[in-house]
Amino acid sequence: MKLSHLKPAAGSRPKRVRIGRGHGSGLVKTAGKGGKGQTARSGGGKGATFEGGQTPWFRRLPQRKGVSQKSRSTVIFRTTYTIVNLADLADWDAKTVVTPDALREAGLIDKPRDGVKILGGGDAPSKLRFKDVVFSGPARAKLEAAGATFEE
Repeated sequence: MKLSHLKPAAGSRPKRVRIGRGHGSGLVKTAGKGGKGQTARSGGGKGATFEGGQTPWFRRLPQRKGVSQKSRSTVIFRTTYTIVNLADLADWDAKTVVTPDALREAGLIDKPRDGVKILGGGDAPSKLRFKDVVFSGPARAKLEAAGATFEE
């Protein structure tokens, strides 16, 4: 037994039917397409959207007059902040001003998006200075109590 002698089992791989190739093919007159008409032609048939002659569903629908604002995405109007908790600023040097660029250099944020927001999670470090940063209510209260200064 050699690899060149291997063949599939008899009948497991039927011979391909060659349509429209004359008498020797066994499909002479209509080439396996039945009778005449639309379905016997090349590219013939009704198409996937044909519904037997009734008005198709896409023509029964009311016509759209422009684009509905209800389905419009409102994501482009949102302000997306990068979040930093007070606990992340625990070992921050008080001499350095906390800005989005300084936070990125320190590795606390990847990108500032529409801005940086400080949330009140954790204890507030004392006497920090902030610039170009937004605060939640509890975070601002904790920072004011800890003696932080805010530059607008």
